[in-house]
Amino acid sequence: MELKIKNLVKRFGDKTALDISELNIAKGTLLGLVGNNGAGKTTLFRLILDLLKADSGYVLSNETDVSKSEDWKAYTGSFIDNRFLIEFLTPEEYFYFVGECYGMNNETVHERLQPFTRFMNDEILGQKKYIRNFSSGNKQKIGIMAAMMIRPEILILDEPFNFLDPSSQIEIRDMILKLNKELQTTVLISSHNLNYTTEISDRLVLLEKGLILIDKNNSPEVIEELNNYFIQKANYEL
Repeated sequence: MELKIKNLVKRFGDKTALDISELNIAKGTLLGLVGNNGAGKTTLFRLILDLLKADSGYVLSNETDVSKSEDWKAYTGSFIDNRFLIEFLTPEEYFYFVGECYGMNNETVHERLQPFTRFMNDEILGQKKYIRNFSSGNKQKIGIMAAMMIRPEILILDEPFNFLDPSSQIEIRDMILKLNKELQTTVLISSHNLNYTTEISDRLVLLEKGLILIDKNNSPEVIEELNNYFIQKANYEL
């Protein structure tokens, strides 16, 4: 599935949080969205998922305007933050709920969770406690697994490496790559972890104050350009 963004503007009061004239993301792309805090990354994802109303412009998912139809939800998986979770459920109950939304029975849900066994590290299933009582890292894992187990055609993850220990970061990196390569899933990730983002993405987009400054296919030259940008920003702020 492809995404097309045209003249997309979002304002909060007198501040323009996002202003993108055009951004097209082809099927099978693994796009890494980078930028400092306040760059507009999460705002963009929320607009793509119709969680915010744009002031102007539109997002097309497989030629469908996401603000005018819910058809795109059937093939889209996402995790932005813990507000996506239902914290008074156990992980099992939450996975069953998500599975039911996508037409899966409980047996299928269990089958879909098998590839995540090592990622769960015996800390998610069978714990007999509500999601609200899990650590931030395990909440992050639950949300990511729920988004990925539906085997989406479009996957959107905001800061997927947050709260995770180094081993889990490596595992989620590998799982994202596998989903992208094996199922040709279109993947959009944002992250402050520039190393992992540049390592797995085949296209890199840099946002600054809601504007696209860089939009290029991944290459050593582009990685160097991004590194120089963040170094310059850091030195300027000092």
